[in-house]
Amino acid sequence: MSKRILSCMQPTNRLQLGNYLGALKNWVKLQDEGDNECLYGIVDLHAITVKHDPNVLANATREAAAAYIAAGVDPKRSYIFAQSSVPAHSQLSWLFTTQTPIGWLNRMTQFKDKAGKNKEKASLGLYSYPVLMAADILIYKATHVPVGDDQKQHLELARDIAQKFNQDYAKGAEFFPLPEPVITGPATRVMSLRDGTQKMSKSAESDMTRINLTDDADTIANKFKKAKTDAGAVPLDAKEGEGRPEAMNLLGIYAALNDQKVEQVMAEFGGQQFSTLKTALSDLAVAKLSPITARMNELMDDTSQIDAILKAGAEKANELAKPTLDETMKLMGFWR
Repeated sequence: MSKRILSCMQPTNRLQLGNYLGALKNWVKLQDEGDNECLYGIVDLHAITVKHDPNVLANATREAAAAYIAAGVDPKRSYIFAQSSVPAHSQLSWLFTTQTPIGWLNRMTQFKDKAGKNKEKASLGLYSYPVLMAADILIYKATHVPVGDDQKQHLELARDIAQKFNQDYAKGAEFFPLPEPVITGPATRVMSLRDGTQKMSKSAESDMTRINLTDDADTIANKFKKAKTDAGAVPLDAKEGEGRPEAMNLLGIYAALNDQKVEQVMAEFGGQQFSTLKTALSDLAVAKLSPITARMNELMDDTSQIDAILKAGAEKANELAKPTLDETMKLMGFWR
């Protein structure tokens, strides 16, 4: 049975190793599996829910598209598009906003995490972010969505919104499918190189916490060399790795880059000094990421190719989105 898969990233800061291992690498696999129909968006509307620089937004969108392509997403087989180029995202989001109980949004933990103590100063967009995410998914009637742990709650909300709409306006028929999560393999959560309890983030203040997809070989080697570890040797097994998040993070990264299980990496490096693992990890990361970096640089040197891909992707996405929006508005009673 074919699947329609949607997944997106924000064009905020530069994409990093966690984005590659947790998302991009899996997007390519999904694209190559069977007859999946894949849509990969760059959600620039989500990016403006917090303070942003208007002078860099468009180029950041291009760079995100370049990363998708360089990692192996094929624009001839998958749709690559900017969210803002498909007006139906915003239109469906407003329709859903009028139907979503405030109590549902009050349960969303990510708003509390991002707004922190300044929630009174946070934008309405940040608060209603999950409703726009639901629209991102449902405007294409996506059947499957790859999600990390931090997005599972938002996908559940999308399912709730779809179910409520189906009951209220479609007489119980499944007008909007209830999207299923795609749970990917190991190392979907890559942690900071300076704190193994925190997720690797492209927005973290220190650049030493992450491996950017644009980092050169020397920078990658230096970051892994200075990555935080502990005084012990590399764990021999899972029991030895308990309570040692930095050690397990490096092992997990190596395993994901080399398509191995963590246990196999432990068998190879267990009992040795971390310097040995770090050197091998640096070499592996450079070998895997250098072609991606080179292709990204090539694309960003002449952005006309990226612009053409984004335009073509938006045209295809609009073709899918418009009928859904039209039928949604018809079901809700609007004059069409």
